[in-house]
Amino acid sequence: MRIAVIADIHGNLPALDAVLADIDRRQIERIVNLGDVASGPLWPRETMLRLAERPMPTVRGNHDRWVGGDDPARMGKSDRFAHGDLTAAQRGALAALPAMLDIGDGIVAFHATPADDTRYLVETVRDGQLVRDGVAAIAARLGGVPARVALCGHSHLPHLVQIPGGALIVNPGSVGCPAYDDDAAPAHVSESGAPHARYAVLTLDAEAVSAEFVALDYAWGDAAARAERNVRPEWAHALRTGLMPRG
Repeated sequence: MRIAVIADIHGNLPALDAVLADIDRRQIERIVNLGDVASGPLWPRETMLRLAERPMPTVRGNHDRWVGGDDPARMGKSDRFAHGDLTAAQRGALAALPAMLDIGDGIVAFHATPADDTRYLVETVRDGQLVRDGVAAIAARLGGVPARVALCGHSHLPHLVQIPGGALIVNPGSVGCPAYDDDAAPAHVSESGAPHARYAVLTLDAEAVSAEFVALDYAWGDAAARAERNVRPEWAHALRTGLMPRG
């Protein structure tokens, strides 16, 4: 059995289209979406329409929860843009997504951690950067979730971590947002280091689980130009480079 795992699209329609085309080329029929679908200064409404054409199990990310709220004045710029661009039905669909899903075959999916959609599962902040934490700390954040495979997103960084005697944790990286900054204490950046659209392919049988991490070329210049038109130069820089601007 093969499963494509996508996460953190953030309204980047050309990146999503590149990923879906690659999944189709590989003839993978099952896709799991780990949330943060639309928030960002790109194509929130069009992204939701594209995903409506491809129904798939999807969990709610923290930005899905915020965009699905009813008070734009309290939202950050990316969530506020998406909130204004989406229809009321699309916002409601995001808000109604489940926080966690049992996919079957011992696979569970959630956005960040099972208990908190804003907390990193695999990473910690060190010197203003996201870095992989120790296995014991990761296992503690995973908690007692019984799973063969645990799928998470949120950090936008691809990871594969085997908990001894427990779950294999898979973060596929971000489809559409290769770098961001977060000023919530402790302030930090997440940087994939390249502008490519990312996802993962799981292959499972009764005995083993394999994971392939995919990084795809796509028209990231078009996405960056869209961000610039919507007055988000830091997004444009991230989309072109996979890094945040310095200085």
